[in-house]
Amino acid sequence: MSSASGRTALLRATVVVVAAGGLRALTYRAVAAEAGVSHGLVRHHFGTRDQLVAEAMEFAIEESLRESNMLNEALTPAEFAEGIQSLSEREAEIQSFQYELLLESRRRPELRPLAELHYRSYREAIGRQLSRLGVDDAELTEVIWFALDGVVFKQLVDPEDVTPALRRIRALVELAATAG
Repeated sequence: MSSASGRTALLRATVVVVAAGGLRALTYRAVAAEAGVSHGLVRHHFGTRDQLVAEAMEFAIEESLRESNMLNEALTPAEFAEGIQSLSEREAEIQSFQYELLLESRRRPELRPLAELHYRSYREAIGRQLSRLGVDDAELTEVIWFALDGVVFKQLVDPEDVTPALRRIRALVELAATAG
């Protein structure tokens, strides 16, 4: 296993451990067991638990945005809307991991910068995609971000058909792009 792929495996394992048991379940041993390596390797790669958590959050955000197409260029309004929908449907562990950290940041101020990174990253990705579609509307960016955040959280807690909400978001994006 190369160093880069080893780090990625450890970050994925961290996401799985936290998604399943919360931050309280996060230990070097739990991550190592999930990744199938020795716990000393986790410490070697990340040093501290806080560094592991920070890098896992960055990894989760990047993976989530990449998988949803939010980082792609030259999307049509329909492709952008599909990316929004895929974000609510894919990678439940990554989404659970992020929400675990967001909730824990209420109790642990040292995690607050990770919560801010989470919100900033998604908001900026949505804003960039809207801008590429010719839409320069900060309020629409906020509406889409808040709606998306709610849809993803709802899907994690109590999966149900969110098609009507996603259909409305798609219509808003297409209307704004056409008007822009």
